[in-house]
Amino acid sequence: MSKFPITLRGAELLREELHRLKTVDRPSVIAAIAEARSHGDLSENAEYEAAKERQGFIEGRIAEVEGKLSNAQIIDPASLDADGRVVFGATVELEDVDAGKTVTYQIVGDDEADLKIGKISLNSPVARALIGKFAGDVAEVQAPGGIREYEILDVRYE
Repeated sequence: MSKFPITLRGAELLREELHRLKTVDRPSVIAAIAEARSHGDLSENAEYEAAKERQGFIEGRIAEVEGKLSNAQIIDPASLDADGRVVFGATVELEDVDAGKTVTYQIVGDDEADLKIGKISLNSPVARALIGKFAGDVAEVQAPGGIREYEILDVRYE
């Protein structure tokens, strides 16, 4: 499996989730299974079935997060020296040339992407159009409604 990029903050969030899964969620579901077992006949025990299903989900998520962390290439945007180029982890301020609207995005990995908080995936059309460009450049993005142009106003590494 090849390494995939993740920001330092994204890796911290995965570690926090893994810690919670192992120290809070796993013990909680084990206790729920024990409680459900104490109610007798397991063949018709909905609580037991629900707890076992939840346990399977938790164990699967633990394995998934551990796998992601072991295959992550952690990148700290603050330590980048990209000479002003847009690269993974960069925060980019853009102006939609047609609409005149300004937006700010950080380019992150697929797992971290959340448009509501201004984080776009490295694999998104906007990010792919921005990579390698500098402040002052115009990036053309193929959007569902046609080509959109974004002027790069600022590139930061935070």
